[in-house]
Amino acid sequence: MMPHQIDLFASENADTAPPIAGLQVVRDAISVEDEAALAARIDAAPLEPFRFGQWTGKRLTAYYGSAYDFQRGRTAPAPPLPTWLLELRHKLAPQFGLEAEALQQALLIRYDPGAGIGWHRDRPQYAEVLGLSLGAPAVMRLRQRRPDGTFRRHILPLPARGAYMLRGEARDGWEHSIAPMEDLRRSITFRTFR
Repeated sequence: MMPHQIDLFASENADTAPPIAGLQVVRDAISVEDEAALAARIDAAPLEPFRFGQWTGKRLTAYYGSAYDFQRGRTAPAPPLPTWLLELRHKLAPQFGLEAEALQQALLIRYDPGAGIGWHRDRPQYAEVLGLSLGAPAVMRLRQRRPDGTFRRHILPLPARGAYMLRGEARDGWEHSIAPMEDLRRSITFRTFR
């Protein structure tokens, strides 16, 4: 196993030696009070069912800053980040050594019971991916295809109020998914552009 570089900008709550280069987790990235306020903001947002071609997912989403048009395979206009998301990115970005302004896109997701996300990599125009988990704990599954066609796998528990960062190898060399949820969960994902 390759040694992992310690992130000098990481929060004291961060795991500094994760098993995948570029994967970083901060537990309790926000307070319980902030979590409740953010959950209410997500529920008040113009959430719509996720659509990919003819398929409609069980999760509800809203985009800010830019959206992704899966039919045309490119980014699409979206409303600007509202003040509450600008404030949140200023709180989260320094915990991962980022400038807040670099986080230009936001995605709100509500996972009702039974909802999850299948295997994927975020679209190529996005670089770093910063996610915040709200409500029920979740499991992020990661996999990397080996030359022989088998997969190297990793399980990442996502606790309530925890945040994670995918960059570098974790972002570009691994796919990830969220196992279907038994309880209501919400998340906010910020992305930078390449």
